[in-house]
Amino acid sequence: MALSADGIITPPITVTSAIEGMNVSMPNLPVVPIVVVILTLLFFFQRFGTYKVGSAFGPFMILWFLMLFVIGGIEIIHYPSVLKAINPYYAFTLLSKYPNGFWLLGAVFLCTTGAEALYSDLGHCGRKNIRLSWTFVKTCLVVSYFGQSAWIMHCGKTNLTGLNPFFDMMPGWFLLTGVLIATAASIIASQALISGSYTLISEAMSLNFWPRVRVKQPTELKGQIYIPSVNTILWIGCILMVLYFQNSAHMEAAYGFSITVAMLMTTFLLSYFLIYKKKWNIFLVLAILLVFGIIESSFFITNVAKIKQRWMFLFFELFIFMTMYVWYFARKINNRFMRFVELGKHIPMIRELSEDDGIPKFATHLVYLTKANNREHIEEKIIKSIFSKKPKRADVYWFLHINRTDEPYTLDYEVSELMEDKVIKVTINIGFRVLPRSELFFKKIVKDLVLNKELNLHIRPDGSTKYNPEPDLKFVVIERFLSVENEFTMREGLLLNGYFFLKNLGLSDEKAFGLDKSDVEVEYVPLIYQPVQKIELVRYHRNGTHP
Repeated sequence: MALSADGIITPPITVTSAIEGMNVSMPNLPVVPIVVVILTLLFFFQRFGTYKVGSAFGPFMILWFLMLFVIGGIEIIHYPSVLKAINPYYAFTLLSKYPNGFWLLGAVFLCTTGAEALYSDLGHCGRKNIRLSWTFVKTCLVVSYFGQSAWIMHCGKTNLTGLNPFFDMMPGWFLLTGVLIATAASIIASQALISGSYTLISEAMSLNFWPRVRVKQPTELKGQIYIPSVNTILWIGCILMVLYFQNSAHMEAAYGFSITVAMLMTTFLLSYFLIYKKKWNIFLVLAILLVFGIIESSFFITNVAKIKQRWMFLFFELFIFMTMYVWYFARKINNRFMRFVELGKHIPMIRELSEDDGIPKFATHLVYLTKANNREHIEEKIIKSIFSKKPKRADVYWFLHINRTDEPYTLDYEVSELMEDKVIKVTINIGFRVLPRSELFFKKIVKDLVLNKELNLHIRPDGSTKYNPEPDLKFVVIERFLSVENEFTMREGLLLNGYFFLKNLGLSDEKAFGLDKSDVEVEYVPLIYQPVQKIELVRYHRNGTHP
């Protein structure tokens, strides 16, 4: 959640701080409009994928960090006494002997950030690449910070208001080049969090923490994804952040808040992982938790103190948290009513229904989408759909299961005939880059089975006529809705109403599985979670008396 919020504050603060460097030579530069244009272009080009552009990121970032190293190193050579700051004694003295020393942690916190982006980049770059590059990156950053400190200590100015040490210590002839490199680096840094946000939402959908939305694959790499709805939300959020905060200094508290929450959550989750998964000694883990917890809590407190009036950004984090909370817990309630039954027990009744001429034929081929990956099982709601109220008579009953694979272009299928010519289960294995055109694939499968004279489908009518050569088939999609017969507690009511609201905003089954609406029958089934227990209803007589 916090890292997703980081994805909406990192692009504005990095791009804004880079563009503000031009104020050194152009004091009246309209920073906000320029930042808005850059961010808009950045989000617009997300739909084309970042793989090809990303191939240039590595060499450029080497140039960026080398620039930090050289500019900072020059100042350190001039004033080597700044290296005394390596001694932790000075940090202890600052925190213990100066009344405002603790609160200065909030002012220097941004020097410790950046590592949190590694979590989002891990899936894109790989663990080994990050480990190898981090030593180089860390060295360049530390040298840059030492160089800025040395410049401040020896710039000869007592009033540092309005100064930007990073840009001010650049030679005049290099300033414009430095600003351009910093701007490009800020865009690359923003890209890391944007791409990471796509990955986080994709994983959240897999873990049932986020509504199902459309995911596109711009490249053949599984980690390279693009989610249009998330891209739009991030773009709107970033633009609002720029308009709300106006400059990077005002964004620091919001940025620090998001990062420290992410750090605290990471430390807590790592402790849980080490205890329950790795079986580490609990006292050793608690000691690690205590050390990191004290440091990160200190940063958290000092950043919260800086928020003051500009706290509206918290609504975005609250939005992410509430969406995940509602979707996860309401889905758990909804899944209590998801039951699987053995299909074989119902096959005799399916045969009897299929051969009962007294029941109007619903379709020649009746196709149900099923989540059951076991060939012997089927959802109970599908069985009820076939037999309850108006029974659905068909010549052939198909149960179609879509299985997403980790390969980009997988497209194959398996067929299981559970009852000869009558009940058939099909599993289609679809790669992550293949659009799930389920209806098109299903028609192709049936055509292949007929041509190969399998399952005896070639000797029976398919529902086509001389007036319409297309086979008669009907897909049935079963959707739940919240019944008015429920009587909820406040929490359950908010959860379930919020869940169905989000579900309506998300991707429907027809769109998700590529079904034509003309061939789809959407069947709505009421979800009765907590039925009304007591109904006070009194009969009224025409003479005005009650019994």
